[in-house]
Amino acid sequence: MKVYELREKSKEELVEMLNGLYRELFNLRMRHVSQQLPNPHRLSSIKRDIARIRTLLREDELGIRKLIQAKQIKTKTKTTKGER
Repeated sequence: MKVYELREKSKEELVEMLNGLYRELFNLRMRHVSQQLPNPHRLSSIKRDIARIRTLLREDELGIRKLIQAKQIKTKTKTTKGER
């Protein structure tokens, strides 16, 4: 999952996704132990997605996410003015 896709989601949606990813990670670890895991790369990709979501939730706590969104809006308006 890409960061820009996650930034569009609300805090509640991120928390739901995080809980689902933790459940999936647990299931994949159990399958890994029993050697029935068809795609071991999926473990690392889920861990990265968890880290991305936790980072965004932490940005929300610190108020950084609002600053980033405001900066992106400024950047978009500058590029659209320059294109005209």
